[in-house]
Amino acid sequence: MGKPTVAVIMGSKSDLAVVEGAFKIFAEFGVEFEARALSAHRTPNEVTEFAANAEKNGFKVVICAAGMAAHLGGVVAAHTTLPVIGIPVASEPFNGLDALFSMVQMPPGIPVATVSAGKAGGKNAALYAVSILALSDADLAEKLKKFRSKQTEQVLKSDRELQEELNLKRI
Repeated sequence: MGKPTVAVIMGSKSDLAVVEGAFKIFAEFGVEFEARALSAHRTPNEVTEFAANAEKNGFKVVICAAGMAAHLGGVVAAHTTLPVIGIPVASEPFNGLDALFSMVQMPPGIPVATVSAGKAGGKNAALYAVSILALSDADLAEKLKKFRSKQTEQVLKSDRELQEELNLKRI
């Protein structure tokens, strides 16, 4: 087991269901990660310390999953120059729209890349992190190309099956 290169921070342990898809992607690509449950509002000192030391601790990308006001990604980005990817987490009463708006409205100079809300966001955040890491890792870049190719093949296979089913129904 190598040293983690991606940090995944959840605003709460209840966000685990959203980021579990990221863990599966990292396993598929052989990317080591560390997961933490830290809150921008309830543990601000710990979040600040983690972010300020992330690069020194060997991380290359930080993923932040948070709902409601969703300040976690912005707070982390304010304390590191590493790429930060935000995952909006759905919560009451706005079903994640509040978190999405919070993440995509970072002030100029403190960017947070934002992916889709929910479980798809967890997977996409991991794939985005993999693509960043692949810039300096040829083996990882090749795995990513094969992953994309496999997705294409699956969609085309589904299309062929659909066309066959539709043609059979017309007969």
